[in-house]
Amino acid sequence: MLRGARAAYSRGRMGHFRDEIFEQPASLGRLLAADRGPWRDAAAAIRGRGVHSLVIAARGTSDNAARYAGYLFGAANRLPVGLALPSLFTLYAAPPALAGTCVLGISQSGASSDLVAVLEEARRQGALTIALTNRPAAPLARAAEHVLDLQAGEEHAVAASKTYTAELAALALLSATLAGDAARLAALETLPAAVAQTLGLAPAIALVAERFRFLERCVVLGRGYNYATAFEVALKLKETCYLIAEPYSSADFLHGPMALVERDFPVLAVAPDGSVADSLREVLAAAAARGAELCVISDRADLAALGRTQIRLPAPVPEWLSPVTAAAAGQLFALALAETRGLDPDRPRGLAKVTSTV
Repeated sequence: MLRGARAAYSRGRMGHFRDEIFEQPASLGRLLAADRGPWRDAAAAIRGRGVHSLVIAARGTSDNAARYAGYLFGAANRLPVGLALPSLFTLYAAPPALAGTCVLGISQSGASSDLVAVLEEARRQGALTIALTNRPAAPLARAAEHVLDLQAGEEHAVAASKTYTAELAALALLSATLAGDAARLAALETLPAAVAQTLGLAPAIALVAERFRFLERCVVLGRGYNYATAFEVALKLKETCYLIAEPYSSADFLHGPMALVERDFPVLAVAPDGSVADSLREVLAAAAARGAELCVISDRADLAALGRTQIRLPAPVPEWLSPVTAAAAGQLFALALAETRGLDPDRPRGLAKVTSTV
């Protein structure tokens, strides 16, 4: 099915970003089929060392995965999650006390020196350190006690796609392993097929993108697990389409930014079924009442119906896994919008694949 959908959509088009979006079922399959020993070892270390919280060092797309981790480990493992703020370790030379924490570095390249500095300092303080990366020989991995390989294969596109969903799935695998939750581990196995079904939406999403051809600014809303997705979709639109795309929690959006919404103001909402769906419905209904140009990404008919346009997710998954399928839909939207505007998503201006920060 995926090959057919891809062929029907591509019609001779080429590009790393496009190819890597469609590689995601295979890359997720590799991750889930790989040796689970490193995940079991990392989970055993978290339990055995009495870890009371997670501190995550990440940048860019990986920062969005860290937002997902906050909800994931908080809900499933009752572990508070915070961001490491790498500048405290490098530019301010004032690292916080990290005893009793697990410091997790997330980076597809593993090359940013500030992230490496966080893990090195954490290890010096005796904190447990874990690197989650697509390059297990990278400096970040060498700085950590435990290394979790994303198994995504080389990613050439500047805008991350398969490494982002691999990061989400790897975090979910670590959380489920740490919880010893057989049902969650089984649910993870459905992800490759669910993402393949989502990628089958490519032709329909291309039609939605046509409506937004002249888009210059928008907001992207999500909440809970998909707060991360709002940030990730907004980032993809900025990288590939050069838009002013502002992400918000739908709850935070009510605290002032709703004043932005007037007739035809573009709002993209990530709203799969789950615990936050009803609260999202209220915000989306309010935006629709103000005349927003509302596009809803959802697997729920009632939520999708609030939008002038909809991206209907075809494969319901548990809410805690929905950021993977929702992100894939957002990637397709960014790809299609860039192409309909005559832009090359493989050559975003001023950007390089690996960004090293200090």
